[in-house]
Amino acid sequence: MSLNIKLLFPILFFMGLLINCTSKPENNQEKPNIVWLVSEDNSVHYMDLYTKGGAEMPAIAELANNGIVFDNAFSNAPVCSVARSTIITGSYAPRIGTQYHRKASPVYLPENIIPLPVYLKELGYYTTNNAKEDYNFVKENEIWDESSLKASYSNRKAGQPFFHVQNYNTTHEGKLHFNKKELSSALEINDLDSINPFPYHPDTPTFRYTQSLLHTHHKNIDTEIGGFIENLENEGLMKNTIIFFYGDHGGVLPRSKGYLYESGLNVPFVVYVPEKWSHLSPFKKGTRTSTFIDFVDLLPTVLSLAGIEIPAGMDGTPFLGKDLKKSNLEKQNITFGYADRFDEKYDLVRSVRKGKYKYIRNYQPFNVDGIYNFYRYKMLAYKEWYNLFKEGKLNKIQSQFFLPRTPEALYNIEDDPYEVNNLAKLKKHKETLLNLRETLNNHVISQPDLSFFPEPYFLENGLENAVDFGQKNKKIIQNLVETANLNLYPYKDVSLEIKNALENENPWIRYWGLIVCSSFGIDAKEHLNKINSIFENDPENLVKIRAAEYLLLNDLKIDSSKINSLLKSAKSKTEANLMLNTLALFKTKNPNYKLELNKSVFPEKWIEKENELVNRRMNYLTNNE
Repeated sequence: MSLNIKLLFPILFFMGLLINCTSKPENNQEKPNIVWLVSEDNSVHYMDLYTKGGAEMPAIAELANNGIVFDNAFSNAPVCSVARSTIITGSYAPRIGTQYHRKASPVYLPENIIPLPVYLKELGYYTTNNAKEDYNFVKENEIWDESSLKASYSNRKAGQPFFHVQNYNTTHEGKLHFNKKELSSALEINDLDSINPFPYHPDTPTFRYTQSLLHTHHKNIDTEIGGFIENLENEGLMKNTIIFFYGDHGGVLPRSKGYLYESGLNVPFVVYVPEKWSHLSPFKKGTRTSTFIDFVDLLPTVLSLAGIEIPAGMDGTPFLGKDLKKSNLEKQNITFGYADRFDEKYDLVRSVRKGKYKYIRNYQPFNVDGIYNFYRYKMLAYKEWYNLFKEGKLNKIQSQFFLPRTPEALYNIEDDPYEVNNLAKLKKHKETLLNLRETLNNHVISQPDLSFFPEPYFLENGLENAVDFGQKNKKIIQNLVETANLNLYPYKDVSLEIKNALENENPWIRYWGLIVCSSFGIDAKEHLNKINSIFENDPENLVKIRAAEYLLLNDLKIDSSKINSLLKSAKSKTEANLMLNTLALFKTKNPNYKLELNKSVFPEKWIEKENELVNRRMNYLTNNE
């Protein structure tokens, strides 16, 4: 049953849930304990379990020797709040409105989307989370029995099964925010010859040390995890506890966290199933599997392990549980990814990987991956990389991060694991390209993907029930996607359709028509009069800024005072931040650009806190950061 059909029956879904909950196993029917050990900001590229030269992690290796290693496990999003919202709901974030990191405002979940611990509590589980949640939705009722730095399964009743999540933040990005003095001291005492920098990184002491330090952090969390597992053993719980170890998304050197490359999505994933519950696993212990799994699969998998029938309407499918066949699971070879706003940095990128081929759709290809973002650039490696680019000291591959992208990219992951050789324009890969393009496009439309409306518009109109909002606007979203897709074709073939988009009465069609113009650059100059007219007269601020974006990116005349006036007219801080992203992109490409506007023109509450997104953007644009 296709996703859009499923969504027509929320009432049936909810009735099914009630039936499942009322028909749960008797209290005296034993159920497995389930533990998730979650490493923050961690891809497969830093562990020797997956990558030669990675950190040795003996506790995880021992878990793998007695469990299953998933070689193709993926976060659907490359950043924590979006990934964690996906995990706990079992839902694609762009379908339910949880795709922006971090939430400007939390969305309300519809009745048929229920967080995982709620299901398990109904079944009699004691549910605990220590401690990170980071959800982009409203928690209308208590989700967990305990969720804090003190949360522990130890507080359960005698004989009560438990579901416990233990988070480890030693590998988090923030742990790599050392300063120049600390770097200098570290370089004096560290041997970095064993480090192999990634080909897209400059080979410098800064990058080598950053990677080396991240390996150390992996070893440290392995020690922590080893201690946790030892406690389970000492308490006699290992024989009745299924253990998952995974990374909450990729990371965390530059060009990983926040990006839809494998370094941002391909996570380590190991599952230990004790002998007592081996009938719930189709895989033999001590083996590896090529089965593709991703984060929408976690919720149905845990329900399957707990003996709950999977309700209709979920985006994922279980990979553990009764009556599953390994031969069927290992046919699964597809995963979808999404990246949207990351703090103050806006983008719209979607991906699909099918087998060895990875397709990335850059809907705004004129954006550069390396656009300034305050938190990213706290890392010395990011700063150094950008400075080397400005100085012309990078090779072609290392420079890609700061250059405009193509609308679509195709990579052969087996031959090109670092995704540096784009095959999209090669004739011999055309069939593969078109197949994956169609697969992703159908997926985006079928959800439907709410990101084709600008975030401020969604916040104003879709927060109360994002799924219902999406269904009511499904045809409009399809039209927006089709307009966005005009940049996939030769300009001469779509120039008339672009003209029609710029004249459309729907502001978001005009919005995407202008994005397409910026994608084509100066080739779209025949629409210059219309673009100027839109900048001067359009009633929508966000449409005006996209017109300004075209003029700026193509070095065309534009009255800076009118940009200032446009910023002053922002109706919300989210709208202001989205408009400022255009200027941040321009400044990243043209470092000497300075916005002649005092941030005091914005309401005090938009800039009163140091970490307010508008404040961060304005500091950058006015050379105060």
